[in-house]
Amino acid sequence: MSHDALAFVHTDSAPKAVGPYSQAVIATRGGAMVYCAGQIPLDPATMTLVTSGISDETRRVLTNLRAVLEAAGARLDTVVKTTVFLTDLADFAEMNAVYAEVFGDHRPARSTIAVSGLPKGARVEIEAIAAVASP
Repeated sequence: MSHDALAFVHTDSAPKAVGPYSQAVIATRGGAMVYCAGQIPLDPATMTLVTSGISDETRRVLTNLRAVLEAAGARLDTVVKTTVFLTDLADFAEMNAVYAEVFGDHRPARSTIAVSGLPKGARVEIEAIAAVASP
């Protein structure tokens, strides 16, 4: 699915997005969708948790997510929705800066949720829903 097959929704009747996301995204062409499990900052080569700070951890999570998306025939620019789980909302600004850098101008819909714990003691986890890209 090409980037132009996604319609980014904005209405002044609801609060504007306060970060690098859209209020909603419409996949305007039929096709397959991929629902990605949440990724934590595990290094796939060593299966050890990256713990060098929330920026590095978020970057690792998004690298892992990109790999899963690509294996499924999707890309970061076909993501329509993400959910970010943080164990400490004080990490939000740093996570958000990396998220914005990695997604660039692409703004999938997003929810961010504070949780009391994540697998393996991770501090951030991100899951995504994406349209499978056209060949």
